[in-house]
Amino acid sequence: MTGLALVSLTLARSTGAFLLGPPPSGPEQLLWTVAVTLPLIWRRRWPAAVLLIVAVAFIAAQARSAPETQFSSWALFCALYTVGAWGQDRQRSRRLRIGVIATMFAWLGIYYTVMIDHIPSDAFADAVGPVPPVLAAMVNGVLLNVLVFAFAYFFGETAWVAAHREHELRAQAEDLRRSQAQARERAVLGERVRIARELHDVVAHHVSVMGVQASACRRVFDRDPGKARTALTAIEQSARTAVDELRRMLGVLRTSAGADPEPPMAGGIERIDELVVRARAAGLTATLGVYGDPVALPESVSQAAYRVTQEAVTNTLKHAEAALLDVRVRYLAREVEVDVTDDGRAGGRVDAVGLGLIGMRERVTAHDGDLEAGPRAGGGWRVRARFPLAASADPPVGAQRRQGDGQQVPAGAEQSA
Repeated sequence: MTGLALVSLTLARSTGAFLLGPPPSGPEQLLWTVAVTLPLIWRRRWPAAVLLIVAVAFIAAQARSAPETQFSSWALFCALYTVGAWGQDRQRSRRLRIGVIATMFAWLGIYYTVMIDHIPSDAFADAVGPVPPVLAAMVNGVLLNVLVFAFAYFFGETAWVAAHREHELRAQAEDLRRSQAQARERAVLGERVRIARELHDVVAHHVSVMGVQASACRRVFDRDPGKARTALTAIEQSARTAVDELRRMLGVLRTSAGADPEPPMAGGIERIDELVVRARAAGLTATLGVYGDPVALPESVSQAAYRVTQEAVTNTLKHAEAALLDVRVRYLAREVEVDVTDDGRAGGRVDAVGLGLIGMRERVTAHDGDLEAGPRAGGGWRVRARFPLAASADPPVGAQRRQGDGQQVPAGAEQSA
């Protein structure tokens, strides 16, 4: 801009086009030309200061009748634009631009007032329009300045708004990327928790049953081979079941994103009777009672009820030293409840504050249910979980009505009041 302004100054001096009056000396002309245009080098770093310097130098150059006006006007335009486009303090930027524009129009008024008496009598000898020539010249100058300053203000404001929107879009895109990354991390963590919960339920239950059966087998191996054989059969069955469930989980882990969805869940509320049978095989006096009208449960609720019952039975086998185990399933109006009680030692529940109870609470909480776990007033331990249900559904296949006591028992399961 400074180089072009110096070229413009050279051409103006060469043609003698001194529109503002007799010019100052050559060095002073160079000084004002450079003073108006050179500060644009720092216009983005210090936009407000550059605008003030350019505005003051511009008015001073015109007051001294410096002949270069074209690129000096463009320098003022650029300085105004830059404050609008790059000013950090938006309120101060607006005030500064409005103040400079008002000052420029005030200077224009002063200039017209001073120069009107120095206009030669023959300056408008060829004027033929209906508007008085002096008034026409003033209006033309005002309109030209209005357009220049309005465009400088408008384009500066538009550039800042566009840059601000682009910044917001980038920030939103970055927030979206972070939220997606966090969602992926939560999904991975949730999957790890689910896998840990499944592994705990599968391994802890079956290994605990195997341990109890192995202990019983060792004690009666010599004096009662029949009972020992029965215990070994139960150990074999538990081991196979554990391996099958572990294989199912490993298959799910190896499934790619585009493969078939997860296979059907291995355990549901209809299989609680198998837990009772295993507990009975482990030496406990175990009973199962089903109350109310069974309904078809959502698969996730059914599995959660099964896993909670499985964990409660496992804790009884591992820690309670109990003789009696009572499992009850209640289908209520708006919820299904599983209730596991025993007569064992409450003080032996070392797992009650460990992963088992954590897993049970996670499963119940995931379905907006309630979990109670703790010692009973009459001795022993109780685990009761309630899962809320939606509107009632059809009874599951295999449910049989037991007349006289209002209970329903899944086909093949033993029950007791």
